[in-house]
Amino acid sequence: MKITDMKLYHVKPRWLFLKIETDEGISGWGEPIVEGRALTVATAVEELKRYLIGEDPLRIEHHWQVMYRGSFYRGGPVLVSAISGIEQALWDIKGKYYNMPVYEMLGGKVREKIRMYSHCGGATPSDMGANAKKKMDAGFGAIKIGVDAPVRQVDTLAFVEKVTSNFAAIREACGSELDIAIDFHGRVSPAMSIRLAAALEPYYPMFIEEPCLPENVDALLRVAQSTSIPIASGERLFTRWGFREALEKGAIAIVQPDLCHAGGIFEGRKIAAMAETHYASIAPHNPLGPISLASCLQLDACTPNFLIQEHPSMAEKWDLGEGYLKQPFQVIDGHIAVPQGPGLGIEIDEEMLIERSYGGDWDTPRLAYEDGSFAEW
Repeated sequence: MKITDMKLYHVKPRWLFLKIETDEGISGWGEPIVEGRALTVATAVEELKRYLIGEDPLRIEHHWQVMYRGSFYRGGPVLVSAISGIEQALWDIKGKYYNMPVYEMLGGKVREKIRMYSHCGGATPSDMGANAKKKMDAGFGAIKIGVDAPVRQVDTLAFVEKVTSNFAAIREACGSELDIAIDFHGRVSPAMSIRLAAALEPYYPMFIEEPCLPENVDALLRVAQSTSIPIASGERLFTRWGFREALEKGAIAIVQPDLCHAGGIFEGRKIAAMAETHYASIAPHNPLGPISLASCLQLDACTPNFLIQEHPSMAEKWDLGEGYLKQPFQVIDGHIAVPQGPGLGIEIDEEMLIERSYGGDWDTPRLAYEDGSFAEW
């Protein structure tokens, strides 16, 4: 079997899909994307296409090594995201070739269903509490809230009180059974994160995500050592090498590789195994589309130290595949059943991709402080 073509689809709201075709009529799908840099990643995929056309799609590890190491310079969000989407599509092909789900080729499933968490927001604490209660009534046992941007390097007591009042309102509305995670989004300084964590600790957060930017592991470690709240991070780390130092130093308790950025499904499995040796869990990051979710579910199904899967709950259930998959995923009582179909277990509706196409020019929002200086999104 040989790879004959690779086709890219820019689709709303901000996604990039890849279809890899073969001479045996088997095709596979992946999601190679950096949010706000879809056109750049598409160029990287086209460059890698020159190597892949004519190659055997079943030699996934070999192709990963050639793509990652073959150009002397390696790593980074653009290259590794391009490789990630290609790798997902190759696993999809391989699973269809052998007529089995990807997780069967990675050791087999260790669970029957995948625990999900949903995002939750609201303009006021009472809104947050009411919205969280709706999620809980819909069957979710876990949600995630965020910290509004921008955040000053050292912010006010009023800011801390706003964050804690939102969390307290959810805890009051939903009780102690609901897991509540909170995402600092890397927009909070280490010093401010330590203050926020202390204020939130009485309300028992499930985890704090990205309490500070991940480039300085020692800063992340200082936050982790200041609180009993588990620290999660990893959406902006690439390949197993990007996670090594944070795990070795004990800076994170929950790794969050994004399978569209960190190297793909098998690289995610390697990261999970490395985390397991440090008694850390894995909760894959997923703010993207249904191919990303499908890839995550394959990893979640066969990974012993899996904790929970992100579910962004976007408009019209797009992230579950509504309007993109012929059979969208279903969340039932806060879980998705382990997929049964071959490969990624999905079938793309290609006609809808044309209908939902766009120019690929979605860009990351840019924020500023009141003095006009740049602020983290």
